[in-house]
Amino acid sequence: MPNGLITENSLRVHPDGFALALTLPWYRSLWLSSVSTIRVAIDGVDVPEADLTLDFGGTRYAIADLPQQSDVLWYLQEHPLLVVRRDVPIALGETHDVLVHGELRLPYMQIAPGQDGGPGMYVPNVVHQELALTVTEGAASPPALVSEVPPAPPATAADPFQLGLTLYSASAEFRAGWYDFDGLLDRVAELGIGPGIEIVASQMVPTYPVVSDDFVRAWRAAFDRHGFVPSSFGANLDMGKRRDRDMTPDEEFEFSELMFQGAKKLGFPLVRIQSAKPALLRRLLPVAERLDLELAYEIHAPMGPNAEPILRVRETYAELDSPLLGFVTDFSSTMHAMSPTLLRAVQRAGLDDDALTELQRIWATDATMQERQQEFIGYLRRRDFDPGRLGSFAHLAFNMHGHVDPREWADIMPQILHVHAKFYDIDDDGEEPAIDYPEHVRVFVEGGYRGYWSSEWEGHAFAELGEVDPLLLVRTQHDLIRSAMRSLQTA
Repeated sequence: MPNGLITENSLRVHPDGFALALTLPWYRSLWLSSVSTIRVAIDGVDVPEADLTLDFGGTRYAIADLPQQSDVLWYLQEHPLLVVRRDVPIALGETHDVLVHGELRLPYMQIAPGQDGGPGMYVPNVVHQELALTVTEGAASPPALVSEVPPAPPATAADPFQLGLTLYSASAEFRAGWYDFDGLLDRVAELGIGPGIEIVASQMVPTYPVVSDDFVRAWRAAFDRHGFVPSSFGANLDMGKRRDRDMTPDEEFEFSELMFQGAKKLGFPLVRIQSAKPALLRRLLPVAERLDLELAYEIHAPMGPNAEPILRVRETYAELDSPLLGFVTDFSSTMHAMSPTLLRAVQRAGLDDDALTELQRIWATDATMQERQQEFIGYLRRRDFDPGRLGSFAHLAFNMHGHVDPREWADIMPQILHVHAKFYDIDDDGEEPAIDYPEHVRVFVEGGYRGYWSSEWEGHAFAELGEVDPLLLVRTQHDLIRSAMRSLQTA
């Protein structure tokens, strides 16, 4: 999923001069307040900020006003026009050199909370693109999809896990408009994937954080049509929604309660929660009890079940002593190598062989995530390589890939309520080269887990749009999981 604001079809005619159809440079919807900077140059000439406006749903915003728009959602499938005032408008078919520089922050990825009522620090995302663009009338058509796929092996009563996927696996294609919501579920059904369906609410719900009645009707119609089962509702907590301060405790509670209500309307039994602050959980637990929802805190790379922050969550769970509280495990935590897809992406961004070797060496050490990030960024700077060229991945390469021993999942197995069967690649032998799936299956079978394994292809974070068909990869990964399950049963 290229880290870009523009694509080869972005340049459009406009009576004010020209326009750029923007793409949200992330996998989920963000608030307009997430955008702090947009700069443009055309044919080597910088455009003054006063000549830029963002046409969003018929409302024009000055760039300087975007950080204040904390209640305006930039939905993942929306492509607002960045209008550039120019004395001589461009014409259809012309080609121009366009530079776009954008700076955003991710309002749910908090690095450090605010102090004394001020704003916290959040993971940044820097976008810098220079493209030769030809003026077009609209977006390109999606490619033809492979339909001749052998049917999936049927599930059996002896299978220890139920399989499904998170629709997050098709983030890039959904963002590009290759699928609408119904079309995405139709494609999942066509490939025999399921029955469990998981969503990230901030990605799929146009009225996030509220689930509208229209969305409920579309959801239920699709599920009735295909026989799907809701498995997990992914809820984020956008603490940095406002630029001037973090959410207050009351705002965190109200935001979370809205999503719990939406999960219940859609029939989900479980909400993947992002925050396990003791005070917040104490307030949310009665809501979960009233709605009959399980709450599962996600253990994600680089942490494992015995990392210090997770031990604190486990202590909170022990104090609250509720069967509704548990964990979502994410196999990004328990990788034995960095994914080839990630390595290809940073190589495309300019890293040479020496830098790739150094990145993997630093990743494999036992230093903290922040220490490894800073060591790698320092290495890049010593080589006069701007870390901004990697976008957010100078940071995310370390917190998206962890190297905890998968046997540690056994330490919390009774509290594991849902599994993110994360994967990035499937090689020619049908294996995941960076995650040992047979070992993960063994640990979970022997530990007695009997819930959903929800396939989560995250290669879209690094792969180019159209490089692979992620849903075909999910089908292949399901074959890998079934093979590992049944080999273990035979043994």
